[in-house]
Amino acid sequence: MSSAVSAAGRSTARYGGVQGGRRVTVRDIAAAKERGERWPMLTAYDALTARVFDEAGIPVLLVGDSAGMVVYGHDSTLPVSVDDLLPLTAAVVRGTRRAMVVADLPFGSYQASPEQALATAARFVKESGAHAVKLEGGHRVLAQIEALVSAGVPVMGHVGLTPQSVNVFGGFRVQGRGEAGERLLADAKALEGAGAFAVVLECVPADLAGRVTETLGIPTIGIGAGPDCDAQVLVWQDMAGLSAPPLPKFVKQYADLAGVLTDATRTFAEEVVAGSYPDPDHSYR
Repeated sequence: MSSAVSAAGRSTARYGGVQGGRRVTVRDIAAAKERGERWPMLTAYDALTARVFDEAGIPVLLVGDSAGMVVYGHDSTLPVSVDDLLPLTAAVVRGTRRAMVVADLPFGSYQASPEQALATAARFVKESGAHAVKLEGGHRVLAQIEALVSAGVPVMGHVGLTPQSVNVFGGFRVQGRGEAGERLLADAKALEGAGAFAVVLECVPADLAGRVTETLGIPTIGIGAGPDCDAQVLVWQDMAGLSAPPLPKFVKQYADLAGVLTDATRTFAEEVVAGSYPDPDHSYR
């Protein structure tokens, strides 16, 4: 998508025709699909990094239940609770001016019934200011999506490798090969029919993701799903080189933030030990 950079060096990127003083909406995302424009999405979990991504022009930020691993130190997304994600979502909303902020609904917070899903989504909208929510699954969550959309909550779907079902899959494995591809395509079409405004395709073969993208009228968001999706999303710590290896095959690191932070930390420590910090320029007179 096109973008412009202000004299101050901060992005005034336009996504879906949006520039400046308003939030990106589901209508903007739909319009981008109609124009054949691709767009980026990143995760965010705090106000400072959310502000950076917002100013860089990222149109959609996901407060993912991946916070379970990259924020809280768990080995999966399963332990994350609504109370864990609410303050993170609120921080991301406060740190942004134009990005649409989507909140993941954690495991166990929506599967029981449409009523449970609506109660959980209402908390994210009312207490954190989220603009949309995301939930995992295909046909099994159609009633939940219909209830949320009917109540005025935009919903992003998620099929393929759904991390909340990792114990069923027997690990983090590619989904949708062979006959399973037809079931995944049917799930994605059903999500669109239920009212989802977009769908994440995680760890599915690239040719299948291309078929889904061509079939659906709503945007597809790929993560390990090849180049033909309408958008691409990464966990920001993976993208910036902060996460420790091993990393999934689909992750491209665009910086070595771990190296930069390590060097800065060691230099700070050495200067403290040597007595060269703080110097007169960093002391009050």
